[in-house]
Amino acid sequence: MNYYSIGEAAKRLGIPESTIRYYEKKGLLPRMERDEAGRRIFTEDYLVFLKIILYLKNTQMPISQIRQYVDWMAEGDNTIALRLAMFQEHKQAVLAQIALMTEALQGIEKKIERYTNYLETNGKEVLS
Repeated sequence: MNYYSIGEAAKRLGIPESTIRYYEKKGLLPRMERDEAGRRIFTEDYLVFLKIILYLKNTQMPISQIRQYVDWMAEGDNTIALRLAMFQEHKQAVLAQIALMTEALQGIEKKIERYTNYLETNGKEVLS
């Protein structure tokens, strides 16, 4: 089994070491393994678990909800229905956010097009 230091884990996940420490402090990384010197060590499985935490955080799930998910994971298979419902609900929130961002992006693209046209016509096109 491969083990990774916090620096190696952070590099593999593309995050700062401080993020891992913060998540541990917030209770998102239970049963953190440590070596004989007390340094955090990560297995491949733990990196996969940490990736799930990052997916949730990167899609704007609050830390408190992520902690609830982690708690349910620790409770075992009897919480699978709760975890499924959480993920389904979060998926809908993410899709709504994507739709909102897509609409906003279209508005930004229109402004870029207007400004580009204005500059290309030496100010002959009216801006709004």
